[in-house]
Amino acid sequence: MLLAAGRGERMRPLTDSTPKPLLTVRGKPLLFYPLQALALAGVSSAVINTGWLGDQIEPVFGNSFQPSLTQDSPHASKLQLQYSHEGRGVGEALETAGGIVRALPKLDDVFWVAAGDVFAPDFVFSAKAYEGFKASTSLAHIWLVPNPDHNLGGDFGLSPDGLALNLPRNAGHTFFTFSSIALYKRAFFEAAWCPIPAGNPKGVKAPLAAMLRAAMYQGLVSASVYEGLWVDVGTPERLAQLN
Repeated sequence: MLLAAGRGERMRPLTDSTPKPLLTVRGKPLLFYPLQALALAGVSSAVINTGWLGDQIEPVFGNSFQPSLTQDSPHASKLQLQYSHEGRGVGEALETAGGIVRALPKLDDVFWVAAGDVFAPDFVFSAKAYEGFKASTSLAHIWLVPNPDHNLGGDFGLSPDGLALNLPRNAGHTFFTFSSIALYKRAFFEAAWCPIPAGNPKGVKAPLAAMLRAAMYQGLVSASVYEGLWVDVGTPERLAQLN
């Protein structure tokens, strides 16, 4: 699932007429890059949620995405696309957890999630990581990145055995920033952890951070550190720097 429903308030005025995932980075829409990475990894289908100006997104990408084939991508496949239009019927974006639950009937028992406004063109949606997580007892596996200038305090810690930690800001702990890229199990969005019924028929808005923190306290969120190029394209200045 690719998250593409947000308003992009910090990107105004650029997002007054264009949804943030369609803003151009190095000649292509931001959303192109995670779609390309998923296709090159051999993922066969993806769901894109839309909200603010979301009716612009589906005409750009249609119902499939064909990757640019290279010698280094022998497993690339055409990516079939579905859409979860949060702006239709419920009116506004449903935040991360609300949006995922809204799309849950379209998702597999184990699925990737990435943000459509994050630039990480070299991230590999690894089949090995997918299968390892599927066989584990974790409910989520998140990718952390070194803290950027706009989030120097970081979000979560990381244990020596690869568990994400929600820690107090005490000296001696190393914190990282949550990249938005993650693997989740359907069970994480069912009744024991999330009270919203699948499909989110009432359009409940719900953030994901509190759910992740609760699962971290029970040792159910594993994590890896990604040190490749990663930019949260959250302001016009960051967009200009990338370009």
